Amino acid sequence: MKSGFIAVIGRPNVGKSTLLNGILGEQLSIISNKAQTTRNKIRFIHTEDRGQLIFLDTPGVQKPRNKLGKFLLEESLSALNDVDLILHVVDPSGIGPKEEMIFEALQGVKETPVLLIINKMDTLAREELLPLMDRYRERYDFKELIPVSALKGEGLDHLVDVIFQYMPEGPLYFPDDMVTDQSERFIVAEKIREKCLKYLEEEVPHGVAVAIEEMKMRPDGSLMDIGAIIYVERDSHKGIIIGKNGSMLKRIGTSARRSISAILGERVNLQLWVKVSKNWREKAEQVARFGYRDEE
Repeated sequence: MKSGFIAVIGRPNVGKSTLLNGILGEQLSIISNKAQTTRNKIRFIHTEDRGQLIFLDTPGVQKPRNKLGKFLLEESLSALNDVDLILHVVDPSGIGPKEEMIFEALQGVKETPVLLIINKMDTLAREELLPLMDRYRERYDFKELIPVSALKGEGLDHLVDVIFQYMPEGPLYFPDDMVTDQSERFIVAEKIREKCLKYLEEEVPHGVAVAIEEMKMRPDGSLMDIGAIIYVERDSHKGIIIGKNGSMLKRIGTSARRSISAILGERVNLQLWVKVSKNWREKAEQVARFGYRDEE
């Protein structure tokens, strides 16, 4: 039996969450083409006959612009400590300033092996792969360079095989039917935020936070009632989320309800409200209030 902890790092939008969802076979980590999709360091658990892999999904590495951004950077870099393996996920777009931040952080990693995962290979011509791999080899001594397409599920089985090769012998740290260490409330809040990211205008999603106010099953077991508040930073953003005659909020709620029901395996009654918490990303106490804090 092998088991271990794997940190998954990379700049925003390289497909870390899509990669983990593909390995897990579960749509747990939220996916969006916008930055700051992942805000917390989340453990996802893959268990099979060979053992157990515990993945730490981290926020995309980028220069912080506010208190929330500082939290996100600290969450990402702290994942490099005390793990058995690091997956550095990139895409074919090349090496830029954010990638340089990761290389700088990896210089402090002395003994933990690092694998380079080149995602979105379906967007890269075959003859472009080797030159791209050479550029990354010049920057860091990666133990392996593995091309995958997380969106299409290509190369993921091979990736899992390679990961197990680097795992030490160990016990099952979590029950074999457990896929995340996060609470149902956290997953529900993330699914609501995912739909906000999907449907809202570009300037709004980064200022969205979701708080679950109520989550309980009705006595007869027929329905789970969930009440949640979507917090935004500006009054104008509140109007955008609600939409004309409540149309946008209804759209977000309908889509979120379907995803939540599929994950929980229960019929769901979802009620959403929108409130303003002005400039909350600039305020450390508000950032912590919405769950973005170090729990260690």
